[in-house]
Amino acid sequence: MKEKKYFPRTIDNELLAWSKDPDRKTLLLRGARQVGKSSAVRHLAKSFKYYVEVNFDNRKDVHTFFEQPLSPQEICEQLSLIYRIPIIPEETLLFFDEIQQCVPALSKLRYFYEQYPELHLVAAGSLLEFALEEIPSFGVGRIRSIFMFPFSFDEFLRALGDDLLVDAYRKAAPQKPLQKPVHNQLVNRLKTFFIVGGMPEAAAQYIKTQDLLYSQNVLNDIIISLKNDFAKYKKRTPALRINEVFESVARQAEGKFVYERAAVQASNAQVKQALDLLMMAGLVYPITHSAANGIPLGAEINLKYQRFILLDTGLFQRIINLDAAQILVADDFQTVNRGAIAEIFVGLELIKASSCYNPISLYCWQREKRQGNAQIDYVIQQGEQILPIEVKSGKQGAMQSLRLFMAEKEIGKGIRTSLENFAHYENIDVFPMYAISNLLRK
Repeated sequence: MKEKKYFPRTIDNELLAWSKDPDRKTLLLRGARQVGKSSAVRHLAKSFKYYVEVNFDNRKDVHTFFEQPLSPQEICEQLSLIYRIPIIPEETLLFFDEIQQCVPALSKLRYFYEQYPELHLVAAGSLLEFALEEIPSFGVGRIRSIFMFPFSFDEFLRALGDDLLVDAYRKAAPQKPLQKPVHNQLVNRLKTFFIVGGMPEAAAQYIKTQDLLYSQNVLNDIIISLKNDFAKYKKRTPALRINEVFESVARQAEGKFVYERAAVQASNAQVKQALDLLMMAGLVYPITHSAANGIPLGAEINLKYQRFILLDTGLFQRIINLDAAQILVADDFQTVNRGAIAEIFVGLELIKASSCYNPISLYCWQREKRQGNAQIDYVIQQGEQILPIEVKSGKQGAMQSLRLFMAEKEIGKGIRTSLENFAHYENIDVFPMYAISNLLRK
């Protein structure tokens, strides 16, 4: 069987650094299904002499090793016999995949660090948060978690071989915009990424074939696969209701999430339960209202005002059946779906650009008054400062809400992100959407 081509991920550097750290902890790789966790570990394995991959979903027979009172060394001896590969500290990378299928193995990860710290052990799985709920105290201080997401726009461009384009907008700034032909090329690439998204399988197929239609079919397959998982989430929550709420998140992406519109014959409490499960699975991210009077932003939140976004723009546009051709030709995404796809992209890029050890939470700001509403799409922390971000779905637009927020909160700098080039207007910096991650990446 021909090995699939691996496209480098930003997280590769973190994994390699972990492998070289003499004081490393057992590593738990977390993230939604099909975001590339297993592929990243297999890529890391190439720097080891031996590699043992234990898939707890496929190999039910190995579960028994973790259900018995065996030491980590004894478990490794048994696994070595089963897989016929030596498990030698410093020479072997041991990978526990789909570990959520074996809760006893998950609960024993801490003992590998305590009793066998010289061994390189990585565990990964989807729906991990559900399994972790069953473990009262899980390896605090003994296990390091790294969170993984779909391809960022950076990663997508580099996979296409467009490293020079990435380097160009990394060096650009509001006072140093890109040349127009370079900017236009990046906008076109951005539109393609909106359609393809960052799910590794869909991105890889587009990179291989340059066929948008084929990538759409792959996205359809991924959606079916994700929905098939809904039955595994919780027995007390019907898969049909989870599916309704999942699709409603996509339909309501452009504004405040209204519980009453989310599912047929379901109470607000039942909708909330389904939302919580989708967030635990990593398929949905909340954007919560913050009063934004100071740091931390999470200190003054209002859970009654929340937006929710899906984990990927490609999945989003397939679920609501957007016209891909319209996205490609649009200079203003407001005409496509009220600009929601632009807002989703910006939120996802901010998450992906944040620390993989502690991804940021997303916040927004909303003011409703008789004389007019005001809304800031995203509010983030930059150092000790609050930074408001207004997303414009076209190349231009008024900034009344942004200026109002800055005046009210006495903030000296704001950000507008749109399809326009880098620019600067008094105390507002303009970042093209494709470069919004510049705000968080060093």
